Amino acid sequence: MPGAVIPFKRMKERHSLEPNQLLFPKIQRELFNTLLDELGMKHDREGNPRTSYSLRHTYICFRLMEGADIYQIAKNCRTSVEMIEKYYASHIKNMLDASAINVRRAR
Repeated sequence: MPGAVIPFKRMKERHSLEPNQLLFPKIQRELFNTLLDELGMKHDREGNPRTSYSLRHTYICFRLMEGADIYQIAKNCRTSVEMIEKYYASHIKNMLDASAINVRRAR
């Protein structure tokens, strides 16, 4: 992404990295797991381990609860409306206001 070039260059200069050095020396999964461990959030309330995929699930659910356009969410997340309805919205169906979903808002 073009917007990432300048921050990337700043980070590279800040750490005085050589061309063969890694900018992120740890794998993102390790960094994410370390963060979850430090916050005591490694497992959800059902005891399932959280992964970076949990962030996608949370994003989709929050956007649905806000009344966002399900078609736009599907496009942003590169999935189908059917998948969102089946795997994401099913968990929060009692929290959704059907009258607020897919309603155009004034800008």
